[in-house]
Amino acid sequence: MSIIRQTWMLLILLVATSYSGSLKASNDFVVVANLQAGIDKMSKDEVINVYMGRNRKLASGINAQPIDLESPLTEKANFYSVMVNKELPEISSYWARLMFSGQGSPPKQVMTTEQALEIVSNVKGAIAYIDRKKIDKRVKIVFDPLRS
Repeated sequence: MSIIRQTWMLLILLVATSYSGSLKASNDFVVVANLQAGIDKMSKDEVINVYMGRNRKLASGINAQPIDLESPLTEKANFYSVMVNKELPEISSYWARLMFSGQGSPPKQVMTTEQALEIVSNVKGAIAYIDRKKIDKRVKIVFDPLRS
């Protein structure tokens, strides 16, 4: 193998390694709910079931309204990676199949964390995943991946 080819292979390997390392999922989020939702805690399975459309009610009996963040997209990708071990194209495909068959619709999409917090603070059944540094007193934490 020539030195040029070896150098290119090493460069490609380094770029791929650094890129995949930057995409590692982190537990920097929490799932929050409305203060009046009637729930104090959710298990990982309960959160997954609500976000994947398998359960349409919270444990309190209130209709669940999960909120997905569109921006930054990395938060959404991180949430689904940690919670269901799936990448966003897989999640999109999952919802396309369910919508096509009439079995459900994906979580409500919002552009910012502030929009998610506003909806959760005003809608009893709303839940959202939020960067743990951005939560405030309008909502309560019902799931923390670091404590599950």
